[in-house]
Amino acid sequence: MGIATTIRLSPGLSKRIEALAKAAGKTAEEWTVDTLTREEQRQSFRAEARKSLAAVALGAPTWDAEDVFAYVRAKVAGRRVKRPLPRPRDHSS
Repeated sequence: MGIATTIRLSPGLSKRIEALAKAAGKTAEEWTVDTLTREEQRQSFRAEARKSLAAVALGAPTWDAEDVFAYVRAKVAGRRVKRPLPRPRDHSS
């Protein structure tokens, strides 16, 4: 059970939320909670992406997307297939 909280919204913002919630078939509270949850997920995804970029910059392995997609398609089709190899690192920089 949640804690009762009142948030004062401008009439315009309140109407926008009500309209969006109604279009989604939800109450304003349900819509607001779903929207907050999605934003938290987006922030978590972006933080994970930043960590991955930093790891790659420090030398973490990477794979060609085409190789990975071919591997996944083969696995889904039930074929035995070797995992793709990481791309060679360019050490000239």
